[in-house]
Amino acid sequence: MFKEIFLKHIRETIGESSEMSRFLDILKQLIRTPSVVGAEHSFFLSLKRELEEIGIQTTLYEGVLVAEGNDPDSGMISAHIDRHGLICTGPNEFQYAAFTAQNRGDLTGDSVAEKTYRDIIERFINQRVQAYDPWSGAYLGLGKIDNAYFCERRANLLFNVKGLEHLYAGTPVAFVDTLSYEEGHLSAQLDNVLSAAIILFLYERGYQGRAFFTAEEEAGKSWRFLLEWFRGRDICTDELLVLDTSPYPDRNSADTQHIVLRNKDSNATFTSSLTQKITDICDDLSISYGYKDQYIEALNEVRIAQGSTPYSLGSTEMGRIVNASEGTIQGTTFQLPTTGYHTTSETVSMPAVMDAIKVLEALYLDESRV
Repeated sequence: MFKEIFLKHIRETIGESSEMSRFLDILKQLIRTPSVVGAEHSFFLSLKRELEEIGIQTTLYEGVLVAEGNDPDSGMISAHIDRHGLICTGPNEFQYAAFTAQNRGDLTGDSVAEKTYRDIIERFINQRVQAYDPWSGAYLGLGKIDNAYFCERRANLLFNVKGLEHLYAGTPVAFVDTLSYEEGHLSAQLDNVLSAAIILFLYERGYQGRAFFTAEEEAGKSWRFLLEWFRGRDICTDELLVLDTSPYPDRNSADTQHIVLRNKDSNATFTSSLTQKITDICDDLSISYGYKDQYIEALNEVRIAQGSTPYSLGSTEMGRIVNASEGTIQGTTFQLPTTGYHTTSETVSMPAVMDAIKVLEALYLDESRV
């Protein structure tokens, strides 16, 4: 039933039912494969298989899967593939994976997750979860969160989980998740499996450049793995495009634009010409776009005038790697506006997804623009 409703909407909007149906199949499959931050290996293997089946060469390094088509230098796209979840940290003890002791040193306090995770505790109550082997991805049991609270001493969320009392410390526990569709919007734990699905779909559509799928972004570590790859090959670039989702407080503010760009984040300014290339394409295709840093700065003008603390510009993988590489690796971000950030009901509009794919195809597959 879901697929029929989805395809009906596609036919009514852009008349590309077969192509978008394939994208939906990719997204649904990837969403069902767990990838808790710090335990992404089984997801890497799933992506590796999907890419190699369509003739794309892949190499798995620590923390990053690198995919290369027949013309690797024709594009550089990156997306983190970790998602929020729990880690068993002791007998019947479960903590929010991104903020456990082993990850705390890599968090700067500037990401949206670090500023909001205390405020979403109630969203986890009654959430079904599944434990899995971090290497093989083998299913280890199903449970349900019946309580969650913030532990001041450990500065992290702790969870009571029924049904997983048998687990050993170090076992990842993912949120049980499926893709849903309602009134022109897709919902699931989209950050950042949505970007991975888009990249895989681009390869099927003919993209022959390079793509990076990184681990542990939600713990602030993904840029380290990416930078290690660039340094190991003595490669510099100003063409790195980082795909992700971008949170907004409500549908009205999210739907103001279909593509979210940035001039900067709290770590660095983006100087790549890639941003202008994307805006030119958006203008040519009449696709709406906005700049997240400008959006936050406008909010901060009001907050400062009211005597409130201004918001951070946020921390992105792109900004971290620009800063750490001292500008030798540059590029820009390319994000989709969502609501319900970092939950299993994160929501994006279908037209925004379709427009994002159109822009990326124009950027990398339209020979007249190369």
